[in-house]
Amino acid sequence: MRNIRYAQNDSVDEGELKVQVLSRDGNIPIENAKIRISYSGDPDSPIEEVQSDSSGMSEEVVLPTPPLEYSMEPSESQPFSQYTVTVTADGFRPVTVSGIQLLSGEVSLQDVRMSQENAPGNPIDTIVIPVNTLFGNFPPKIAESEIKPVSESGEIVLSRVVVPEYVIVHDGAPSDSTADNYYVRYRDYIKNVASSEIYATWPDATLRANILAIMSFTMNRVYTEWYRNKGYTFTITTSTAFDQKFSYGRNIFRNISRIVDEMFQNYLSRPNVRQPILTQYCDGQRVTCSNWLSQWGSKYLGDQNYSAIEILRYYYGSNMYINTAEEISGIPASWPRVDLTIGSTGEKVMQVQEQLARISRNYPAIPTITPDGIYGPATREAVEKFQAIFGLPVTGVIDYSTWYKISEIYVGVTRIAELV
Repeated sequence: MRNIRYAQNDSVDEGELKVQVLSRDGNIPIENAKIRISYSGDPDSPIEEVQSDSSGMSEEVVLPTPPLEYSMEPSESQPFSQYTVTVTADGFRPVTVSGIQLLSGEVSLQDVRMSQENAPGNPIDTIVIPVNTLFGNFPPKIAESEIKPVSESGEIVLSRVVVPEYVIVHDGAPSDSTADNYYVRYRDYIKNVASSEIYATWPDATLRANILAIMSFTMNRVYTEWYRNKGYTFTITTSTAFDQKFSYGRNIFRNISRIVDEMFQNYLSRPNVRQPILTQYCDGQRVTCSNWLSQWGSKYLGDQNYSAIEILRYYYGSNMYINTAEEISGIPASWPRVDLTIGSTGEKVMQVQEQLARISRNYPAIPTITPDGIYGPATREAVEKFQAIFGLPVTGVIDYSTWYKISEIYVGVTRIAELV
């Protein structure tokens, strides 16, 4: 781990930046990519350069950030520092990502996806990350009914609540036909929105309450096929006036990522209502909203040791409940509902061993194992390395979060998932 000490006004705390470099075609890690880090305000003056390892990962680089208190109260002072990374690798087009946000005490994760140098398009790929919605100026949400009537002419709803593998994100207002559409894994979408709209420094219960609201809002759009039934081809937009803020290519925060991995099957519901609730919210400072969650207000409730469900019920009412989707689409097989560890045997162990064996072909730091259906020391070692690479708690035990992360990476490296 490298510790960068570089004088900058208001940079008195520190956060960490970790970069993963992958090929755009096949999600294959790129080794020995050069990663140059600079302040976004001075992108031509690098302050550090690191390289990716065999898993495409950089080490965690410690960088200056503004003081923690800037993100704990509404303030005119920017609570995050912004960095630019420029990545180069033999055989690939250079990529520049600017506006990467670091918060005090938090780990920021930045994926960089590189195209082959002969691929069509610009000679240099550039991504500019907008500021967090709590600090920037974005249109307030246009109010909608939280429950969509199913009797509307032409409306079709899904027969059950299913977590989608992908959502199609329209990068603009619904009527903007020039905006790009992005195919985004559901969990990656939720992590992106949460990292774009709240601060990772907030209390854990506050983060969970806000993430549950973000997931339920998204699941309502999925369940009611809201935009498809209006003649559009996408699931949701990036417009804060209509939906939630998604920023293509932005960094996410490790603690937000872990919470989403723990809860991604959940959504919010009310008694006798089949569909997920369209849980709208506002910042609670520049924009106030009755009967919606206040983001800053939820932070103060978290400070007072309110639990996530207590925060949600404070704003949405006492008859709001956390529910679980019946099915996860696009995943090879479901969670076995019991942790797999030393001594576990059977089909589920065999399945995960086969997946890890395949993943290790692309991530050679993961020891190669021979699938035999018996969870022994070699399997535990492979699991521990997998967890370390992908930012999970290193326990050597396949719990819920590890199971689905293995499934996700397996799908990515085998290209099972078809975009439809």
